[in-house]
Amino acid sequence: MSAMGPMQRVPTESWRPVVVFAQVRLALALTTALVAVILGLPYGGRVAAVVGCVTLPWSLLILFLARSHRDAALNPLIAVGDLAMLAIIGLIVPETYGPVRFLALALLAVHAHFQGERIGIAVSLFGVGALVAPGVLSNGDAPVEGERLAFYETTFAASALMTVVLIGRFRSEESASRLRARELSRRTMKNENEIRRKLSEALHDGPVQELIALDMTLAATRSAAEQGDKQRAAELLDEASDVTRRNIRALRDEMLDLGPYAYKEISFEAAVERCLPVWERRFQLSTEVAIEPLELPSELEGELFRITQEAVTNAGRHGRADTVRVSLTGGDRGIELIVADDGKGFGDVDPLGATEAGHIGLASIRERANLMGGTLQIESTDAGSEVRVRAPDPRRGRFGPKQRPSR
Repeated sequence: MSAMGPMQRVPTESWRPVVVFAQVRLALALTTALVAVILGLPYGGRVAAVVGCVTLPWSLLILFLARSHRDAALNPLIAVGDLAMLAIIGLIVPETYGPVRFLALALLAVHAHFQGERIGIAVSLFGVGALVAPGVLSNGDAPVEGERLAFYETTFAASALMTVVLIGRFRSEESASRLRARELSRRTMKNENEIRRKLSEALHDGPVQELIALDMTLAATRSAAEQGDKQRAAELLDEASDVTRRNIRALRDEMLDLGPYAYKEISFEAAVERCLPVWERRFQLSTEVAIEPLELPSELEGELFRITQEAVTNAGRHGRADTVRVSLTGGDRGIELIVADDGKGFGDVDPLGATEAGHIGLASIRERANLMGGTLQIESTDAGSEVRVRAPDPRRGRFGPKQRPSR
């Protein structure tokens, strides 16, 4: 997932809000013109003239772009044009000082939502300058002057920046979260397809071929028994038994790759204990386990196990660890799961940053921690790494009643 550049607009999920914004802008211009006519063209008809000659054509252009050239409708220059239009209205009709600034705040808020925080701040700085400078440089023609003008303009500038920063920040974070979720979903589907392909190949090259050989061995055993060669029949039965045990172990390894199982019947501790021999054999490492017996909901134990599985796999496959330590504790501060290793760490990769290729497991850990309402901390050095997950204590009602039968 590529990171957004310093002045790159945040992605837009739907173009419908852009069209609605253009329609509202046009409706506002038409309403202003209608009200000006009803009130008998106040301010010497200057408001009606500006709306008719500037605001309406500009609003029609934006609506056209929103319907036919969507990328152009979200160009930051559109936001600059909106604020420049308000500045023109303020210069021609100084009496509209208040309404112009109210509209400016509304437009800045919407543009910050579409553009994101960084572009929104740049646009707001331009807008504050374009609207404040004429009043400051005026020679007594402004409706507000002196200390009151300074107070009003300072308040307007602070309000504009605060609005843009808050809305832009919320929008940027929301967009980044959606991009991470989308990338995680894409990588998860790709990973699932890869697992299915590997599983198919493993079953074909392993158990299927072994079962064919087992069938031949059993046929030879029957032939030897029929011929009265008991020694040969016993040797063939021992060979068949070895093939069976070897395939049972291979199938259990494949089941482990597919994820945890039987959570309604076994605890987190039992699931980890079952997987330790496989992890130690597969990754050539030793394990140390310290798990406090806790009565946890089965769905929570499932998430904790998957996090443990991802962390151990990462330590063995990428971190080249010799030892992995797994601990689970509970207390007043909630549940804490720690998976530490003495491997080579993550190097220059930020484990909590954007999802990198080959690090789908880290993204999965982060998403699972979020689903539990918990927090994730990852520390990495050349001497190893530590994955620490804290989650609310389910016995305090955060995860609902326990579903697994009591042990």
